[in-house]
Amino acid sequence: MLNHEDPKYQHAEPATPDQMDAGVVISPDTRRAIRIPPGQSRTRKWPVLDAFGPPLADLSDWKLKIFGLVDRPVTLTLPEFKSLPTTRVFSDFHCVTKWSRLGNVWEGVSTRELLNRAGVQSAAKYVICHGYDNGWSTNLPLADFLQQDCLLAYLHDGAPITLEHGGPVRGMVPQLYAWKSAKWISGIELVEHDRAGYWEQAGYHMRGDPWAEERFRSDQIPPGFSDDGNAF
Repeated sequence: MLNHEDPKYQHAEPATPDQMDAGVVISPDTRRAIRIPPGQSRTRKWPVLDAFGPPLADLSDWKLKIFGLVDRPVTLTLPEFKSLPTTRVFSDFHCVTKWSRLGNVWEGVSTRELLNRAGVQSAAKYVICHGYDNGWSTNLPLADFLQQDCLLAYLHDGAPITLEHGGPVRGMVPQLYAWKSAKWISGIELVEHDRAGYWEQAGYHMRGDPWAEERFRSDQIPPGFSDDGNAF
């Protein structure tokens, strides 16, 4: 497809926070003087990357489960999910493969809204996001998941999120690398101890801050120590 035929191609310079309507949540990284993290470069496209391709499950029957260290386990169908209060977020999007797409507007349900309905227990410190794609998962600190700019989105730049980009609903955690924003999300699990997800088990960083270039798990291991924390 030629760029001018791609509805997601950005022909102009990226939007800025001051261009957003009142009520839109502004991701703090979009206010930086330099919005592209170290080692990244801007793309005007929206590339498609994932571990397995779109899931084979029938996503017309999509459901979201919130479980683990919660007071009230929650299961939501897509109509139930879309009936919840919505939020719009303006953010940038940074892939660990070194491209950044600036100036995105996401619409969906905030992670705070969802977890408030489930009731987070005090022992919960981490979140495991599960996807419909072959048991895929990713882990992140609860504090990162509950930032004001985090949501589960079903619209991107005013249009439904397509299957290839993680629709009907995908996670969005703008302040971390994009693999932490689970495509085809099926579940949110609250846990006490961190547990590596799919890419993290393959060597990706356990947190993934793009501004600190936390790309790989080896970045967290001090010299002279193995992956389990023991000296060798």
